[in-house]
Amino acid sequence: MFKLIGVIAGYYFFGFFGALFGFFAGSFVDRIRAYGSGGVNPLQNALRQAVFLETVFISMGKLAKADGHVSQDEIDHVEQFMQKLGMTAEHRQQAIELFKKGAAPAFDIAPTYQRFMAICGHTKNLKEVLLVYLIVMALADGHFHPAEEALLTDIAARLGYGQAALKNMMDMVLNQSHFSGGAVTTADALEDAYKALGVTRDSSDAEIKRAYRRLMSQYHPDKLIGQGMPEDMIAMATEQAKEIQLAHDLIKKHRNI
Repeated sequence: MFKLIGVIAGYYFFGFFGALFGFFAGSFVDRIRAYGSGGVNPLQNALRQAVFLETVFISMGKLAKADGHVSQDEIDHVEQFMQKLGMTAEHRQQAIELFKKGAAPAFDIAPTYQRFMAICGHTKNLKEVLLVYLIVMALADGHFHPAEEALLTDIAARLGYGQAALKNMMDMVLNQSHFSGGAVTTADALEDAYKALGVTRDSSDAEIKRAYRRLMSQYHPDKLIGQGMPEDMIAMATEQAKEIQLAHDLIKKHRNI
């Protein structure tokens, strides 16, 4: 009931992202009425979700245009992204407008990240997942363009990550993507698996276990939802977790642990 009221009121006053805010806020109110509060702040969480989605689409547009040309691979990636979110035709159009806004040559992304940090800045997992999604976007055409790397470096800095941390994350995401189609059997698969976890062949079993657990915790559904990730986006985080799981399984098999 409150979900529907929230969507109608939000859209009437603020448009697409007002409707999103109303949807998330109404969902939490309905949940609290059914199950109790459990310490959840529904309005704060709903606001985080709306800001997270807005930041994602604007950033994707900015990143796609960073090398001066929005490729078909990048367009396809965003289309698949929206399909996974299950957006209606109207909401898809609003998301596309945000993408185009970010892709405008003169668009300044600084205010977007000032707002994101003001609303979501203390949620470590949400910041990491946002950066991972943008790294995956940059890889949509198969490689990192220097202009894309420069923009990712700027965005990472706004999120509180230095160049070394970003480089490590980019290496992990790149090698995790090698496992997206299932188990890998190439000669380089084991090396890819170590890089996917952010470790090396020289790392101890305990170090590998800690790295694996940290990455799986980063994509834990309850933790992400609690910090403000829209529930519809959890499936994408789960896909990333599967790639990490496959890499870890390969290392375990090789080490007999």
